[in-house]
Amino acid sequence: MPHHDGPLRVVLADDHPVVRSGLRALLDSLRGYEVVAEAASGDAAVVAVVEHRPDVVLLDVKMPGGDGIDATRRIRSAAPETAILILTMFDDRETVRAAMRAGALGYVLKGAEQSDIDRAIRAVAAGEAIFGAEVVQAVVDFSTSPSYTPFPDLTVREREVLDLMAAGHRNH
Repeated sequence: MPHHDGPLRVVLADDHPVVRSGLRALLDSLRGYEVVAEAASGDAAVVAVVEHRPDVVLLDVKMPGGDGIDATRRIRSAAPETAILILTMFDDRETVRAAMRAGALGYVLKGAEQSDIDRAIRAVAAGEAIFGAEVVQAVVDFSTSPSYTPFPDLTVREREVLDLMAAGHRNH
């Protein structure tokens, strides 16, 4: 839970300046946020979080200088009170799963609606896990079974087909 009244304090970490300025503009336009720092690499994100102790860090998974997984792990141990929200593109499934294992509380797609991003930040700040609706399918097997995934190489669709067959449907 946020440990204070007032705005949610956020660190933005993404190696694309346009993405960072877009997120900053979005958060500035919404009530209740204060962007306390920006970072362009995983290493810089860890430094910014340790220095500013924000409520939430928005962390891109694919960055130079320490990727999002590595940064997630380090932030979890150095600043466990900061909630980690992963920013991702649709195709980062494996990376997102790894980030969840490393301790991220949720993720949001870079193309998500502003209201979804707003909701996701508030949710993780309150200690809730959140996943963008469009990619929930991609981590269903992870969230239901954090330690073991049977047939890890199956695609989501193949897994759906397998589940239907297991439920007695014909495989076509």
